[in-house]
Amino acid sequence: MYSFLHGVDEARRRQGLVLERLGYGPVATPSRTVRTSSIADLLAYQDPRADRPAALLVPAPIKTHYIWDIDPAVSAVRRLLEAGLQVYLIRWQRPPARRGLGLAVYGDAAIADCLQAICAETAQQRVILAGHSLGGTLAAIFASLHPERVLALLELEGPIEFGEGMIEALVAAVPRASIASMESNASVPGTFLDVASVQADPLAFEVEPWFDLLASSGDPGRRRLHLQVRRWTLDEMPMAAALLDEVANRLYRDNQFAASRLDLGGRLAAPDAITVPVLGVLDPHSRIVPPSSVEAYRRRTASKNVQILAYTGDSGVVLQHVGMLVGRNAHRALWPQIATWVQSVTH
Repeated sequence: MYSFLHGVDEARRRQGLVLERLGYGPVATPSRTVRTSSIADLLAYQDPRADRPAALLVPAPIKTHYIWDIDPAVSAVRRLLEAGLQVYLIRWQRPPARRGLGLAVYGDAAIADCLQAICAETAQQRVILAGHSLGGTLAAIFASLHPERVLALLELEGPIEFGEGMIEALVAAVPRASIASMESNASVPGTFLDVASVQADPLAFEVEPWFDLLASSGDPGRRRLHLQVRRWTLDEMPMAAALLDEVANRLYRDNQFAASRLDLGGRLAAPDAITVPVLGVLDPHSRIVPPSSVEAYRRRTASKNVQILAYTGDSGVVLQHVGMLVGRNAHRALWPQIATWVQSVTH
């Protein structure tokens, strides 16, 4: 089955390239590659400086990285540069053909390698970690393991507590063994994850994108953004099978991180080890990442400085789940508040 779905992945990528040739590809901020590895590359968006705080952006290792920088008008990368940060971004690679690439790699070792490279360039011992969706969870896991390396956490629908969402309901309905058996494969096709997402919440992943296309059709700017994001949704990225297994079972099913029971190679990842300032952004209407999953930063961490912002939604973003990164409303109303928070934690 997986060989067939990997073929579907390739077909979807070709569809995305058609949209790109029609002018709907990403319009990226100039960057340079700081380091490369079989797991992740590290991109930088400026020359290194010792006098500016650094931020490392952690995308979810599911789709490609450029949703953070899809167009100058709605680029999270540019907003953070304008806030005075040195911005670095993880570009996850397609998983190499080996087993064991789970949370210990994606939530610890890979991020640690990137921070080492940032420190070598900038002499910054601590950085702001910013993550979206599963990338935010990985950032929080790293912050709990290495609090001395993190200056603050920016969590854009990055859940740390699981149990109430539609994805959790789907995982709970699937026998544990059928998920664990995926670990025998090097990677799971992106199409499999897409199908699973639609099964978990057909309204969010199947119906709402078509309504979004209709809602944006009368505005050329929003229609263009919709097609740019649609192109991104077709840029399939397989997921390491061991990572999927651990995310599904240890996080979504067993809630081990929130319960301070997530053992990674003999080290315990626990939210109460997080003491740095946290800014969480939630969508009050989300069924993918329920608000309680982000509000948990108040309950589960030991930080005395947790702020929560609400994202009110957009048209032209295909999926509201990525709207806080690319939506016009988000960049008009939400990102100035994020910039103010950045100033407060870096001065």
